[in-house]
Parts: sequence; C-alpha cells; structure tokens
Amino acid sequence: MQTHRRCLLKYSLALWVALLVCTAAGATESLRILSWPGYASPEQIKAFENQHHVNVELTVVNSDDELWDLARKDDGRAFDLMAVNTAELQRYIDVELVSPIRTQSIPNLANQLSRFAQRKNIPGLMRGGATYAIPYTYSAMGLIYNRKLVSQPPTSMTAMWEARYKGKVLIFNGSAHNFSLTALTLGIRTPFALNNAQFNKVVERLTALRANVAGTYSSPEEAVALFNDKQIALIYANYGDQQIRALDKAGADIGYVIPREGALAWLDCWAIFKRTADPALAEAWINHMLTPAAGRQLTEVQGLSSTLKETNQPSMRESDKLIWLEPVEDAHKRAVFWERILSTMPRPRP
Repeated sequence: MQTHRRCLLKYSLALWVALLVCTAAGATESLRILSWPGYASPEQIKAFENQHHVNVELTVVNSDDELWDLARKDDGRAFDLMAVNTAELQRYIDVELVSPIRTQSIPNLANQLSRFAQRKNIPGLMRGGATYAIPYTYSAMGLIYNRKLVSQPPTSMTAMWEARYKGKVLIFNGSAHNFSLTALTLGIRTPFALNNAQFNKVVERLTALRANVAGTYSSPEEAVALFNDKQIALIYANYGDQQIRALDKAGADIGYVIPREGALAWLDCWAIFKRTADPALAEAWINHMLTPAAGRQLTEVQGLSSTLKETNQPSMRESDKLIWLEPVEDAHKRAVFWERILSTMPRPRP
C-alpha cells in the first residue's frame, strides 16, 4: 500500500509538472502599448497578433500629461512602447525611460518619405548619434482660406494681419503655437527659444492681431461652427489635415496652403521603453505600423497624415517647409501673456 501511494504521488507530481510546462509553452506573450486615439486600428492590432502570436494590450491617452504619468508607472516597466511627439520625447530621454532603437531591425523604414528618412534633420529624434524614435504621423499647421472671400491663395501667415481681413480671422486658442508662428512672421529663426527682446516683439505683434480676430477655437468642430456662423476668410489650421477634412464634410469651399516661411508641425513617433522585456517585439510593432496597409488605415479612416510614400496627403507636398515643434523657452510665461492678449479678443460662440 505504501509503495502504491508513493507511485501515485510521483505520478501526480509528474502530471503537475507536465501541466506547468504545457501551460508555459502555450502562454501568449503580451505587447503593452501607450498610444493616442486612432493610431492603432483593431484591424492592424489583429494582424500583428496573428503574425507574431502575441496579445496587444493597448492603452489610449488623451493628453501629454496623462502619457507622462502612465509612462512612469512601475518605474517604466508597465509598458513596452508608446506614441509620443518629438518635443515631449526629450524629457523621456532625459530621465532614461526610453532606449535607442535598432533601426536595422525595422526594414519598413524604406517605405517612408525622404523628409522622415533623414532623421538627423528632424530635431528631437536623435541624441548622441542614436535614434530614439521613429516618425509615424504628423500635422502641419498651415493656413486655411475661404475661396469665397480670398481671391488669391495667400503665400504667407502675415496675411492674417492684413487690414482687409479685419474681423475675419480665426485662430487657435493656444499660447505656445501662437507665439511661435508669430515669431516666424517676424523672421525669427529660433521660434521656440525667444530671448527677451524677441519675446516683446512677438507680444506686440500678437496684440496687433486683435483687430482682425473674429474668434478663437479649441477643436476642429468648433472651428467649423464658427466658420459657418461668421464671415471667416482665414483660419490658422492647428489641426491641419484633420481640420481640412472636417470643413470639407461641412461643405465649406476652402483652400489650404503651407506659407513661404514654413508651417509649425508636430510629429508623433513610436518610442521603446528602456525596460521592455522584448525590444525585438517592440521593433516588430513599429515595422508593422510602417506597412502600406497601416498607412492607409491612418489616412483614410482617421484623416491623419502618414509618413509613408504611398499615403502622402494631397494637401501636402514633400517640398513644403515644416518646422517641427520643440520645447519652448518658457511655457508658463507664454501662457500668462497669451491670456492677457486673449482677454481683449472677441470669443464668440456660435
């Protein structure tokens, strides 16, 4: 009887070990991603899961502050990669939350437009010769004009200051961007790092814009509503292609230009956390999102611009000059002065 019990015990132990091994072998690895709305479609997630036999755990954020808080969770171990703009990326590099990317592991980089393939020319992507992020989607903040009120396409952002457009200009309610674009109209080559003299000139110039401003907006939908309600000739297009699509859907007769001084532009990229358990899998995700199918999903469904050759947005030419966003010299100071200027600007609600 004792021998029989020992045999049963050995058999049970062997079966338990076998089950553990089988369970471990059949376990599915997970890729944990922090991203923005619309950046990763269900179709592309499913295709990646099927190809790599993993689960994709997607966490969607709606602000840079939320991204920052989640990225630092569990000392950077909670996620494997994220979508982040080049200006915000700098603080992640500073605290060593992200690691250099092995670009040789991402062959689909060959699918990108030349302006994005030349990573050394994009501020914030590289540091110390290493690439810390791969461009994915972007928005150029150009100038929208009403064809019924503007006979010739404007060539410069300075058109917003012209007397003939008094009370017919719509601008975005944002301090950092308005200071930077105004600096560009003054010929300042460093719009994100203004010295005191330059800052004062920008304040004076923005103050002079008040007479032309019909209102300010915070979302593409609000801009459409104001456009339909007022005689708007020019709109500073903070949301770029997304804003153009919204106005087109509303039946607006508009045109869009990238001015000769260039347009401010944000660039969102994929970056890999330093403490990811599987850098190769994270790189495989980036490679997957640089396929033509993923690019078409981004542009056709979400109305976002793609960095890929085959999905170039019709509103943009590769030759158009873009000034990628960088951290500004004093965000708080810009906000304080913008509120003072804004307090005397009309802010109608449709």
